[in-house]
Amino acid sequence: MNINISNKSDLPIYEQIKVQIKDQIMSGELCENEYLPSIRQLAKDLGFSVITTTRAYSDLENEGFIATVQGKGTYVLARDNNMIREQYLVRIEDAFLKALDYAKVAKIQNEELVEILKNLIGGK
Repeated sequence: MNINISNKSDLPIYEQIKVQIKDQIMSGELCENEYLPSIRQLAKDLGFSVITTTRAYSDLENEGFIATVQGKGTYVLARDNNMIREQYLVRIEDAFLKALDYAKVAKIQNEELVEILKNLIGGK
């Protein structure tokens, strides 16, 4: 598991950890039933507090990506294709919202936006 923390990011450290672990699970880089470092070990490896790593793991557990078994550790749950699809849909909607904000500032009409999207889809 590879986690890189950026001091320049707008995201809090626990969120950066969470996002990177989630991305590795969604991409298959972290496999189903694979054990993650303990909260204490991850905190030590990254050089941050146990509170920070606890928050990241807790959020991931609440979102259904990982599970913790007392005495055994924390592991990656089976990837639910519907859950992964939903996560990607949220990201796509966020990207579209950002694009719409840019379009408003640049005074780009909806028809032109649709044409841009059609061209992008056709080019893939």
